[in-house]
Amino acid sequence: MNSRLKYIVVTLSTFVVIVLLAGARQSSGSASSDDQYKHLGVFTEVLSRIKSDYVEEPDLKSVTLGALNGMLESVDPYASYLSADQYKQYQKNLGSKRPGVGLVLSKRLGYVGVVDAIPGSPADKAGLNTGDIIESINNVSTRDMPLVYAEMLLEGEAGSTVDIGVMKFSNPEGTKVTITRAAVQEPPVGSKLMENQIGLLTVPSLEGARMGEVKSRLEDLQKQGAKKIILDLRNNATATPEEGMKLASLFLDKGLITYTQGQKSPRQNFDAAPAGQVSKLPLVVMTNRGNAGGAEIAAAALLDNKRAEVVGERTFGKAGVRKAITMEDGSAVILSVAKYYSPSGKSIQDNGVTPSVSVIEAQPQIDNDDDSAEPEPARPAKTEDIMLKKAIEVAAKGASQVAASGTSNAPVGGETMTPLNIPKPVK
Repeated sequence: MNSRLKYIVVTLSTFVVIVLLAGARQSSGSASSDDQYKHLGVFTEVLSRIKSDYVEEPDLKSVTLGALNGMLESVDPYASYLSADQYKQYQKNLGSKRPGVGLVLSKRLGYVGVVDAIPGSPADKAGLNTGDIIESINNVSTRDMPLVYAEMLLEGEAGSTVDIGVMKFSNPEGTKVTITRAAVQEPPVGSKLMENQIGLLTVPSLEGARMGEVKSRLEDLQKQGAKKIILDLRNNATATPEEGMKLASLFLDKGLITYTQGQKSPRQNFDAAPAGQVSKLPLVVMTNRGNAGGAEIAAAALLDNKRAEVVGERTFGKAGVRKAITMEDGSAVILSVAKYYSPSGKSIQDNGVTPSVSVIEAQPQIDNDDDSAEPEPARPAKTEDIMLKKAIEVAAKGASQVAASGTSNAPVGGETMTPLNIPKPVK
């Protein structure tokens, strides 16, 4: 298919998606099954007109696939449609920990987007960051590519390489980077007793048996004389919902942590147990745009239960119960069948977690004047951690006093940044 026809196919598939969604919204308020599915007749008619009246005979398989993936992305940025062969491959790899590049992904603008690059991973060292768009993987466009299939393509033998086309806010023209796959090591838990008896507990990951390490380090900080705790969750994007609940329980003796609910899934509450609490000390939680999953559940629970102030950026928004639904031809749709909600009733997947004290974390500026295709350097160490500085201020004075003082929340160097415009599912 030539480039012009490819463009037309993408345009037509996008149009079909719009028609489907418009019909769905029009019929959503009706109790009649005929009305609810009337838009499917429109879909069939549009496909028929494309086939019979378009100037060239398009690849209807591509049009239909584009429509399916566009429709899924519009309601769930973590959904995937897999062909029968792709689904077999997905099942074969399910649960295996294969070497990869260390990216947490979602769908964005029809392509694959970066939720976070795990700190210290090959992708992080190559300069990939939250909000980047993966345009291609090994020269295969990710346009309408199933999300889980993109994840599989990034995996492979340790030491092998993968070519990734990346579009960044700082370089919309796009670049190509070659990344060497490796067994991704999640960063360790850290702790430090700082001035004014403030304990810093850094939890960038909860993979494996790290929950026990978090508890142990929290207990050690209190033994060392900590009177207040800062919980740094920044770039924690791989924690499961269950791990997030356990983390919140370390600081709660009662109250709702989260609940799940879906169209066919009745509400299920998850409450804190008094026996799980380790610390009653005043608490400040740090978040950023690289947070997803369990870390978001913990932050939302501590904020809504008025157990902690949250300092930083709005989190990404990824907390759902996903299920593979198989089709008659062996294909499958991986879809969120329920969402996790904050105690106040907000869908975390749709809204993320909004801090009580906002601080925008500036990203390192990359010089893009060089036309070479060399990978961008890893994120340089900041000379000043403004988010931590603000968290210390909130821990020492309280959020109300910090707000009253009118202290600036400007990014490093006083630069302004436009918040990430991450598309949210259609309500």
